[in-house]
Amino acid sequence: MNAHVNPQALQVQELLQAARERAPGLVNFGDDNYQQALEALTQALNTEAKLSAAGIAMMRERLVGQLVNRLIMEDYFKRFPEIAQVGIEDPLVIVGLPRTGTTMLQRTLAVDPRFYSAAWWETRYPAPLTGEGPQDCANRIAMAKAEVAQMIEAIPQILSIHPMSATLCDEEFMLMEHSFLCAMDAYADVPSYTAWLDQQDQRPVYTQLKKMLQFLQWQKHQRGEAQGQRWLLKAPQHLHTLEILLSVFPQAQVILTHREPAQTIPSMASMAHTLWQIYSDQPDPRSAGRQWNSRMARGIHHTMQVREQQDSQRFLDIHFSDTVAKPMEVLEEVYKFAKLPFTEKARADAQQWLSSNGREKRAGHDYSLETFGLSEQQMQSDYALYRSRHLQTQG
Repeated sequence: MNAHVNPQALQVQELLQAARERAPGLVNFGDDNYQQALEALTQALNTEAKLSAAGIAMMRERLVGQLVNRLIMEDYFKRFPEIAQVGIEDPLVIVGLPRTGTTMLQRTLAVDPRFYSAAWWETRYPAPLTGEGPQDCANRIAMAKAEVAQMIEAIPQILSIHPMSATLCDEEFMLMEHSFLCAMDAYADVPSYTAWLDQQDQRPVYTQLKKMLQFLQWQKHQRGEAQGQRWLLKAPQHLHTLEILLSVFPQAQVILTHREPAQTIPSMASMAHTLWQIYSDQPDPRSAGRQWNSRMARGIHHTMQVREQQDSQRFLDIHFSDTVAKPMEVLEEVYKFAKLPFTEKARADAQQWLSSNGREKRAGHDYSLETFGLSEQQMQSDYALYRSRHLQTQG
């Protein structure tokens, strides 16, 4: 870095040192390429993201917190080698563009105790706090609730984009972030990091994710929580790396959710732009639209290619319109696909959840393509193949 660097700039050695100070006596962050990824990320954050002073402080806190989690997790794996023996071979994974009904589907299924899932607080605070054990989670839950409340107060429109709750199950995205190789452009405008990311082997994202799921499952057992049969996962990021997910979790089954991209892409760009506003005073909506559209178009085409090379029995297609109009029939299909009996109890619990948490309980969220520098013409060219394959029969 040159001599004119902002004194507030994020510096990898300082972040590592801060993490070590918060976890006294721990020095092992794990053996993947986390440090190289952190170098690429901080370089882009310092030079491109136009972070505000508050944004730099929050981003630093986020990165140090993730490094502390890594230190604590590595220490637990060393002290309790049985954690590495926790078997996670066959998650049921919901993959699709954001805004395609994935949250509704995941949260309805998560009511069934036969599925393991991670609540938002577990993905944000996956490691016990200093001085606490795996059975202690009240403080982590309280911290997560305070953070969610703060986010909602700062950007109330986030609720119409993604229903936030510290205690409901959520995407494993924040777990995947611990590799520092995972779509950090969700928080800031960092095109050079995103371009660098596209050239990297993403396997560490998934080996790290598997370790973190083992760690969470082991903690659930320490707390005496009901034992599930398989994990329920969900993240749009898997569109880019589906073949790695299927390799690290060899018996995974994938539910692909579908909806017209012209309805999902501007909404997703709006979500990214909204998050960018937390960290920067001057985020560019057109930049958010351009980046997220090109990434998602690429991810969708990548997933279509991966699927052609896999056993078709591993995939189930679900259309957003069906999830909304006939959710119980969709659940029937999912249980059949997952080879789990859709019991009377599971049915009643799902029905109860749906009647209390329908989409009509949420504010509408509507943004135009133009706001984000996109057009219907571009949607047609970027998603022609996807539309012809998955959306032709839809009304």
